[in-house]
Order: sequence, then C-alpha cells, then structure tokens
Amino acid sequence: MDKQLKDNYVPISTKMPIWDHFFTVAPLIVVGSREGDGYDMAPKHMATPLGPSNYFGFLCTPNHSTYHNVKETKEFSVSFPIPDQVLLASLGASPRNPGIEKSEQIVASLPTVRATSIDALFIENSYLYLECELFKIIDGFGEHSFITGKIKTAYVHKDYLRVSEMDEQQQINEYPLLAYLSPGRFASIAQTYNFPFPKGFKK
Repeated sequence: MDKQLKDNYVPISTKMPIWDHFFTVAPLIVVGSREGDGYDMAPKHMATPLGPSNYFGFLCTPNHSTYHNVKETKEFSVSFPIPDQVLLASLGASPRNPGIEKSEQIVASLPTVRATSIDALFIENSYLYLECELFKIIDGFGEHSFITGKIKTAYVHKDYLRVSEMDEQQQINEYPLLAYLSPGRFASIAQTYNFPFPKGFKK
C-alpha cells in the first residue's frame, strides 16, 4: 500500500515560483561573451552538462545582454571558479551604470584571460574552462530561455584533473570545489564520499 505524506511536509503554492522556499545545490559558473567592442561576464547557477556528450547549457533571459550576445556571436565561454573566487563571480552581477559599457565598468576590473578558439574571456585561475559554439536557444520557460552550446575546446587545471594514481578524496580535500546553494549562499566542497552504485551499474 502506498504511504501518505506525513505532517512534517509543508505544501508550497505553485502560483508563484517555489525556489526561494528551500535550498538547492547548483554549480556556479561565469559565462563570457562578446558584447559590442568589449566583453560581458555573467555569473549563472542554473547550468548543466547536457547528457554524456560534449554539450553544455544554462538558463538566461532576453532581459540580459548575455542572451543577445550569444544569439549574435553564436559562441560563449564558461569558467568554473574555485571557492576563493566567489567574490569575482559575484562582481559580474553588479548593476550596470547607464551609458557605460559593462566591459569598461565591470569586466575591466576582473582578472581575465582570453579564450583560445572563440572571441570571449575566462575568469583567470578558474579550474575548468569551456569554449562553446551555440547549439540552440530554447525560449518559453516563462520569461527565461535555455541557451545550449557544443563544447569546442576544454581546459582543466592540472590540480583538478582526475588521474588514477591519486586518491579522489585527497584531491578534493586539497583542491575544493565551489557550489552555489540557491538562494543566496555558497559552499566550499572539500569532503565527499563514494556514491553507492548498485552492482553491475553502467552509464
């Protein structure tokens, strides 16, 4: 017999967005794109690999310049910052001063490096870099859209590269990962555990 939900669960109205009523764990990335004569760097947390192949996507809105930049240039970069760089990621979300390009106002103050195969920037010293060509933009998630790209080039910092000779927990302890706890918090992940896959499990 199916069990009923108990009294310690609280219903949430879906007439409004539900996501501010609890915490969820997400990556924190910075999307880079060409904007006019300069560049844009925008933090995103609704982002994910798309299947086991080399595709990546993130949620955006046509109200943000990132959407229009990627739609025009057909490419974007992705930086995965380390925990010590959370402030740099946050600066990319600073409100713009009307009349001053974001590239001059904000991006110029960030430590960046150029991508190698596309015209975009990375956050310097991040642990993972992706250079993506636009695959498709899917509109219609309310006021938001999902931007997807095919990964053309990828670079990982040598300290974060998985190698069989190194203990995985030791590696993560020495080189922690940054996670965003939506809404409004972050974590440095240094302690992890092996996932208990069932016997015979295959990807």
